[in-house]
Amino acid sequence: MKAPALPIFALESFPQQPKPRKPYYIERLETHVAKFPGVSVPHAHDFYLLLYVTAGHGQHTIDLVPYELRAGSFFFMTPGQVHNWSLSEAARGFIVFFDADFYLFRYPGSRLYEYPFFDNAHAPVLYLPPDEPDFRLLFERMFAENASAYDNQAEVFRSYLYLSLELAARHYQGQPRHAPTHGQEQIRAFSSLLNQHFRTQRTVSEYADMLHITANHLNAVCRRLLNKTASALIQERVIVEAQRLLQHSSQTVAEVAYALGFEDTSYFSRYFRKHTGLTPEAFRLHP
Repeated sequence: MKAPALPIFALESFPQQPKPRKPYYIERLETHVAKFPGVSVPHAHDFYLLLYVTAGHGQHTIDLVPYELRAGSFFFMTPGQVHNWSLSEAARGFIVFFDADFYLFRYPGSRLYEYPFFDNAHAPVLYLPPDEPDFRLLFERMFAENASAYDNQAEVFRSYLYLSLELAARHYQGQPRHAPTHGQEQIRAFSSLLNQHFRTQRTVSEYADMLHITANHLNAVCRRLLNKTASALIQERVIVEAQRLLQHSSQTVAEVAYALGFEDTSYFSRYFRKHTGLTPEAFRLHP
């Protein structure tokens, strides 16, 4: 009998109020566990995850490796990693999800892929003092901002998220490394190449050639670990950069198209509309 497929959850699997859907999610750990009891069994996500524990204890298993969960634990997970946990009733803290696009909209892609805690060669957890004040304050402010009704809520939330990641990176100096799986190495190499070449290389075969594997193999690895095709990941990277330039630069649509390697502005507009449902001009007016 064939084993059931491992669940791979998207952000849409964790609805929040108020709507519409946001490219990020934050909830108190105890509330999240109560609302979504299925997260206690092994599953994966197609987004990044942060878990900061303020009280209680338990075990958090990531890619088959068990880690102690206690007050002051700060866990980091990349898309495609498999995890589950066993928590005491007293477990408290905050859990944050975010799309790569949400980070990349404001900050350099190279930085996202450089964080040591998102490198599978490092342990995915920091053990901080239970009374460490900085991260608890940042998570509390993210939580409060998410519940606010301010127009710039996403920008403020993104800033708090960025600060959390940057401060966490300081704590990783000198942390021991461990070997990633072969598939994880290939995904990371693909992500790095994609960030370097998305303006000029848009086919799966081009990236597969650079990785010295077949396009079918690259697609299979992406589907298995990220639940997305390599082609979809390439398109997403192009679109998020286009959105960033349209909203945060004074470049014309033609200039944005040229900056992204599109020689034909009309083709760029069709490409953008196909993947966002809006023309570049409409997105600029109503991002």
